[in-house]
Amino acid sequence: MKLASLNYGRDGRLVVVSRDLSRAANANTVAPTLQAALDDWAVAEPRLLEISNALESGHIVHTPFDQAKCASPLPRSFGWADGSAYVNHVALVRRARGAELPASFWTDPLMYRGGSDGFFGPRDPILAGDVAWGIDLEAEVAVIVGDVPQGASPQQTAPLIRLLMLVNDVSLRNLIAPELGKGFGFLQSKGQTAFSPVAVTPDELGAAFDGGKVTLPLVSHVNGAPFGRPNAGVDMTFDFPTLISHAVKTRPLAAGCIIGSGTVSNRDADGGPGKPVSEGGVGYSCIAELRSVETIRQGAPKTPFLKFGDRVRVEMFDAQSRSIFGAIDQEVVKFN
Repeated sequence: MKLASLNYGRDGRLVVVSRDLSRAANANTVAPTLQAALDDWAVAEPRLLEISNALESGHIVHTPFDQAKCASPLPRSFGWADGSAYVNHVALVRRARGAELPASFWTDPLMYRGGSDGFFGPRDPILAGDVAWGIDLEAEVAVIVGDVPQGASPQQTAPLIRLLMLVNDVSLRNLIAPELGKGFGFLQSKGQTAFSPVAVTPDELGAAFDGGKVTLPLVSHVNGAPFGRPNAGVDMTFDFPTLISHAVKTRPLAAGCIIGSGTVSNRDADGGPGKPVSEGGVGYSCIAELRSVETIRQGAPKTPFLKFGDRVRVEMFDAQSRSIFGAIDQEVVKFN
């Protein structure tokens, strides 16, 4: 089942979307918003599935589905926490600046809690005040959970994954070091986060989702050129149940909270730091990682961060090359 929120008020209007992303059916007989459905998922899920089945068979009133009219599946959420599940990404960034990777990074996930009071929709611009901030994309996968009790184990959190979606967790790289240097952060160094047009139930991914990882390439383009296609199921040190369990060590999560994977990152087959797509590699999910690899290989970064007018696209395709979540497609625009 695929769900989306059309632009409407603060929390959108819930629709059920066909598997091929061409049609949508109104879900207001079940719940006006996705958050309302998540609040009573045991009741809402089977009724939404009935709409989905009717939509697939053509036995329900529907309209064309327009990704450009979508808000984030959850335009705002009770919580958004982003992990750093791909330790290869962290290792490369630290190696480029001559910092060692603490051994604990391989056993204890990194995670930050971000702003969740308002997310960008998949076609909303990336707003920034100055290119000197170091504007960067971060292509990721995320899950939306049901109510998760404090102290839940990974085995207990796995069945509580309700939906999956894609993320562009914009980072302002040149603001990060000064902010973290104060001993707090992130705040100013993280822009508003954007999510894919559609969120999907785990069964929609079939064998590509094993309950913990999505084993499909995450495809990114910058200004129409291939930028990255790392496989989200490869080199994921901490799977989603582990990330969720980490997040509830000291407090519960409410239905509708979102947990992100962090920047998807793959090593080379030989264990090297990774190559750009143009050199036959799988590329990257953020510019910071490419710049780190350039520093490691060539002594200095050469690729600039994003500038005003640049466009970023993030998407994931199934084995038949069909878009699963729709596309995040954003232009970088100066905030006035």
